Amino acid sequence: MTVHYLLDSKEKQRERAYRDFPTFTTPIAIDSIEFQQLLTKIAEDAERRRKADTEEHPYYGVELIRQAKLGALRLPVELGGSGVSIRDIFQVVIRLAEADPDVAHILRYHYYQVELFLLNPHTEQNKQYLKKVAAGELIGNAFTEISKKDVGTLTFETTITPDGDGYRLNGTKYFSTGTLYADWVAVMATSPEGQTISAIIPTDREGLILEDDWDGIGQRLTGSGTTRLNHVYVQKDEVTVVHVDDTPFNSHLQLYLQAVITGIVHNIVADAKALVLGRARSFTFAAANTPSADPQLLQIIGQLSSSAFAAETIVLEAASAQDKAVRLAVNGVIDFSLSHKASLRAAQAKVIVDELALKAASLLFDVGGASATRKSAHLDRHWRNIRTIASHNPDVYKSRAIGDYIVNGNELPIKSVYF
Repeated sequence: MTVHYLLDSKEKQRERAYRDFPTFTTPIAIDSIEFQQLLTKIAEDAERRRKADTEEHPYYGVELIRQAKLGALRLPVELGGSGVSIRDIFQVVIRLAEADPDVAHILRYHYYQVELFLLNPHTEQNKQYLKKVAAGELIGNAFTEISKKDVGTLTFETTITPDGDGYRLNGTKYFSTGTLYADWVAVMATSPEGQTISAIIPTDREGLILEDDWDGIGQRLTGSGTTRLNHVYVQKDEVTVVHVDDTPFNSHLQLYLQAVITGIVHNIVADAKALVLGRARSFTFAAANTPSADPQLLQIIGQLSSSAFAAETIVLEAASAQDKAVRLAVNGVIDFSLSHKASLRAAQAKVIVDELALKAASLLFDVGGASATRKSAHLDRHWRNIRTIASHNPDVYKSRAIGDYIVNGNELPIKSVYF
C-alpha cells in the first residue's frame, strides 16, 4: 500500500477505476469472469481501506459499478439492459455485499427506482431517465424526515412550490443512503395542494447540499447523511405526482437489506475459514493438535456455512414473489394481493435472516480466539454492519404483523413505507 492511496480524492479514485477496469457499453454479464474480477477488485479495495484504518469512501467501487453498467441490469435488452429478473438482482446484491456491504447498500434506492420506471417505461419522462440508467448513471434518495411522527406516511414537511416554469424545493432529509455517490436524487415532497410529489434532480443542482454526517456504528460509508434543499430549482419534466392510492411495492426496499446482510454472512464464512487456517497453535485440551483438524471448530464453520446458504435461499425465494408481482402488473399497477404476498415473504425473510446473521457474527469469534478480537482484525465490523441494517425496521414489528395476519387475517400494513 502506498501513501497516495490514502489521499485519494473522489476524482483520483475514479481515474484509478478507469485504469483498472474496462468500461462496458451494455451491462456486464453476471455469470462472467469479468463480473468475478469486478467483485475481486471491490473486495480488495475494501480490504485496503480497512488496513489503512481510514474512513476513505468507496468511490472506486462505485465507479467500477458505473463502468460495468450494473445499475442497468434490470432494463430490457432493447433499452440497453440485460433483462435480468429481480431474483437475479438480489443475487448480484448478495455477491456485492460479500465484497463490500457499503457498496451494495449504496445501490439500494437506485434499484428500487428502476423498478418504478419499468412499471411505466413508455412515458416520455421515464424514457429519459431509463436512458441515463442505461448509460451507467445512479440514483440516490432524499425521503426520510426525522421530525415526522409516523415514518410510513406520505405527507412531507419538505415543500415543492411553483416558480415560473418550474418549482422550488425546500426542506431537510435524513438517511439519504447512496446519494453522496449518485448522479441523481429522488426527492419526496408535498405540494401546496397536499399532493405527494417525487422530483428526480441532479445531485450537483445549485442549493442541494449533501452532508456526510452519518455516524452509525455500522455501514459507515454508505453516504447515509443529511440532504438539505435550499430553494432548489426543479424543472417541470423532473416532477411526478405520486398516486398514493396505487398499490405500493415496498417489499423490494425491505428485502434488499436482507440481501446485503446475506452477503455479510458469506463474508463471515470466508473470515472464519481464514482464521482457522491462519492459526498455528491450539489449546492443550483441544480435540486436535491443529485448528484446521479440530472437529469443534469445523462444526462451527459448518454452522456458519449452513446459515449463509439458508439466508441466501430465503432471500432469493422471497425475490421470486416480487418477480411474479411485477410480471403480472396491469398498466403499471401491481395487483394488491401479489404485492402483499411479496411483502409477507420479505417480512418473513427479515425475521429469520436477521437472527441467523447476528448469531453468525458472534460465532465467528469462537473459531478465532482472543486474537480475533484485535481492533486491527476489524472482525467486529460484521456484527456492527448487520445490527445497523437490521435496525432499519425492528423485527418485533414485523413478527407481530405476520402473526396478526396468520391468526386474525389482518393484512400487513403495506401502505406504510417499510412494509
